[in-house]
Amino acid sequence: MEGVDASNLDLENVVPRVNDAEADGFRCSVDELVMKVDKLEQSVNEVEKFYLNTSIKQPNTSKNTSSGKHKVKDRHVPGFKKLQQEASRREAAAAKRMQELMRQFGTILRQITQHKWAWPFMQPVDVEGLGLHDYYEIIDRPMDFSTIKNQMEAMDGAGYKHVREICADVRLVFKNAMKYNDEQSDVHLMANTLLEKFEEKWLQLLPKVNEEEKRREEEEAEAQLSMQLALEAAHAKMARDLCNELYEVDTHVEELRETVVRRCRFGCMTDIQMKISIEEKRNLGIALTKLSPDGLSKALEIVAQNNPLFPASAEEVELDIDAQSELTLWRLKFFIKDTLEVGGKSASKCDTSNSANVAATSPNISAASKRKREICDALVKNAKKRNKKPSK
Repeated sequence: MEGVDASNLDLENVVPRVNDAEADGFRCSVDELVMKVDKLEQSVNEVEKFYLNTSIKQPNTSKNTSSGKHKVKDRHVPGFKKLQQEASRREAAAAKRMQELMRQFGTILRQITQHKWAWPFMQPVDVEGLGLHDYYEIIDRPMDFSTIKNQMEAMDGAGYKHVREICADVRLVFKNAMKYNDEQSDVHLMANTLLEKFEEKWLQLLPKVNEEEKRREEEEAEAQLSMQLALEAAHAKMARDLCNELYEVDTHVEELRETVVRRCRFGCMTDIQMKISIEEKRNLGIALTKLSPDGLSKALEIVAQNNPLFPASAEEVELDIDAQSELTLWRLKFFIKDTLEVGGKSASKCDTSNSANVAATSPNISAASKRKREICDALVKNAKKRNKKPSK
């Protein structure tokens, strides 16, 4: 088969020309894309990290939500601002209920402090006045009822937050006295007696304390679940937005690439010069038949870049040169020109050898050569049909 002169493709007049202003515009567009991609990458990492942590914690929370998991999926997910408002109201209500429990505990405390044996425990121990030089060696944390009362009445946030804290300090008053004084001493006996009376009264209030603690635990679990669902909804929305933004970036990159290709390849050409003539299309079709199997596959990939539906990797393809866009045809022309200039002669020899093998029906013919021959035959037929049409 005869070779094809690359000069017939008429590419010599195509001179890349991009002025400085256009180059600066391209650079700015690229910089903007890079910055946007960096931000998108940070968002993607944040989403991945969130779902990774969620998947790790899921086994621990599944037992709390497994019985109502279908309800969880359908429940309304409030926004973060509403969650914060609900948390504030919940904390205020819980604090009010705790204050009521402390008030009831104050009644118990008054009953204990009004006992005739309570006087040794009303004020801090006078260590120096009583000459108790080893008191601080034995007692780590002194406590008395006046200190407890001051703590209960504190309004600067330094007071008790939970009724159990008061209970613990009341017990500490009596245990300190029993620890420092001998079992046979009056103070030890008085402390032990008052401690027993206190425990009896505390048992009456304890069910209410347990109920409040259970309620707060359930409310906290519900709040955590709501926050988790809100976070999942927020990250799901972020993931959807990322998909849309990534698609926009990809589209922008493709548009920018097409613009650069057009300006670099055809910057100095007029619209008339850019339009490929019928004769050039015919030469292009013939030139395609001269490519090696590998070169032909690459040419078909070029066609597929602007035509995703084109079956470039199929066993048999039908390539209609007239149906291709101007940009695709120009890309094919540049590719064929470069390919024929570098390896046109060797490609011709290889093609001739393959034709001889086909004529001899050799069983060693490669699949690539067979596919190339079929495509070349189809292109030649199309070219012959166009040659028969009368020129206008």
